[in-house]
Amino acid sequence: MKILFMIILLIHGLIHLLGFLKAFLLAELNEITNPVSKPMGLLWLSAALILVISGVFIFLKNPLWWLFAIIGVLISQVLIILFWKDSLYGTLPNILILTISLIAWANYDFDKKIQSEVSSILEKVPKEIPPIITIEDISPLPEPIQNWLKVSGIIGKPAIQSVYMSQKYQIKLKPEQKKWYPAFAEQYATVIDPAFVWQAEIKMMPVISAFGRDKFINGEGEMDFKLLSVFAVANDGPNPQINEAALQRFLGEMVWYPSAALSNYVVWKDLGPQTAKATMTLKSLSGSGIFTFDEVGHVRSFSALRYQGSGPDAKRSEWTVNITSTKEFEGIMVPSSGEVTWKLESGDWTWARFEIEDYILNPED
Repeated sequence: MKILFMIILLIHGLIHLLGFLKAFLLAELNEITNPVSKPMGLLWLSAALILVISGVFIFLKNPLWWLFAIIGVLISQVLIILFWKDSLYGTLPNILILTISLIAWANYDFDKKIQSEVSSILEKVPKEIPPIITIEDISPLPEPIQNWLKVSGIIGKPAIQSVYMSQKYQIKLKPEQKKWYPAFAEQYATVIDPAFVWQAEIKMMPVISAFGRDKFINGEGEMDFKLLSVFAVANDGPNPQINEAALQRFLGEMVWYPSAALSNYVVWKDLGPQTAKATMTLKSLSGSGIFTFDEVGHVRSFSALRYQGSGPDAKRSEWTVNITSTKEFEGIMVPSSGEVTWKLESGDWTWARFEIEDYILNPED
C-alpha cells in the first residue's frame, strides 16, 4: 500500500508541473484554458516539488514525509480553487493524500509519545556493571524458583537490568470474535525500577490497523488503544485497578528477566515441588500470582486474579499465561511462545497467542 500511495504522490506532483510549463511557455497546453502568470507558475512548481519530495521521503522511510505532503496538498488546493475550471478533479487525490497524511501525523505523534516513555524508563537503568548472580544468592528462595533460575542460565551472569523484545501476536479483541487479528509488538522493561512500555500494531483489515500502548511506570499503569492512531478504542488508567493489573503483568513477565526474582519487591511462597507464589509490592500497591514449572524447571504457566477493567464495579478474574515453548536468547532460557487466557463466567477467552522474535538484554534507547 505504501508503494501505491507513493506512486499517487509522485504522479499527482508531476501533474502540477503543467501549470509551471504553461506559465513559462515551455509547452503548448490547450487543455489549460485560463492564462497562468509566472508567479502562479512558480506556485504550481512549488506544489509539484513538495509533493514529489514527500513521495521520495516515503521511499527513503523518512518519518516526516507527511509534513511535506500536507504542505504540498494545501498549496495545491489553493491553486485548484483559483483554477477551478481546469483543475477541479485534482481535489479528489488531494482529499486522499490529506487524509492519509493526517493519519500518519497522528501515528507519528503517538509513536513519539511512546518513545519518550521508553527513554524515561531506560534513563533510570544504573550505568554501573550489575552484580553476578551466584548460587548463594538464590539459596533463600523456594526450591522451584531455584531450579528455574538454574535452568534459565542466569547463574554466573550479571543481573538483568533491562530487556527489549519484539513479539508476533494473534489477537482476539472480544470473547465472541472468531477471526484472529495478526499483530506485531515491541516491549521494553526495566528491573531495578520496575517498569515496562509495550506498543503494538493490530492489523484489523488490509488497510486498517489499531495502535496500542500498555505501560507500567512509577507504580502506575495505563492502556491506550487507537484506531488508525486517531480514534480512541480504549483508554484506561492510571487508577487502582489498572495499576494493580499492570503490576501483575510485570510480575508474570518476570520470566523474561529471571534475575528479577531476587528483587526486594518480590516475596516468594513455596506451594509444592513445581509451584510457587510471588507477591510484588511497590509502596501501597501489591499483587500476586502463581508460577508452575515442569520437571526440568522451565516455567509452564503463570496465573493471577487480575482486574479485567477498572472502576468501582470492576471484578478480578483468573488470568492465565500458558507457555508453549522455551528458547535461548543471549545465553538465557526464556519462554518463546504461549497463549494468554481470561477465565470468565461465560467461558474461557484466549485473547492472545504470542511468539518472541527478538530478545536483547540491556538495550540502548
